[in-house]
Amino acid sequence: MKVLLIKDVKGLGKAGEIKEVKDGYGNNFLIGKGFAKAATTEVLRQYEAEQKRKAEELKYELANIEKLKGEIEKITLKISKPLGANGALFGAVTKDEIAHALEEKHHLIVDKKAFDFAHTIKATGIYDVDVKLGHAVHAKLKLQVEGE
Repeated sequence: MKVLLIKDVKGLGKAGEIKEVKDGYGNNFLIGKGFAKAATTEVLRQYEAEQKRKAEELKYELANIEKLKGEIEKITLKISKPLGANGALFGAVTKDEIAHALEEKHHLIVDKKAFDFAHTIKATGIYDVDVKLGHAVHAKLKLQVEGE
């Protein structure tokens, strides 16, 4: 019997492969446990349609990410923080502050977990902040920290 694997099965194959197996193994174990479906023309047609839909969604998502990357790299985001007695910032600039400032000033919504900087920002100046947008796409945000 031919089956279409829905999940990876150790010793048999990966999800999406069509395999020839014995009837008992296919019906009782693979199909019974939800690891596979019988490879009928209808099931194969549905699987192909699902793969096409997923590819289109991925293409659309990547296009949106690239657009967001272009918008982020054009920006120099300014954040003002109070200064302490010695001229250093009173506290550090947080990822949450960067996310809120980006949303308020430029209407771009980026999760605070996406921001990555090598060192904590505790002084005024211009910094490059790495923004992880997903699907291995990174953008560089210019951050200008000013004292109040």
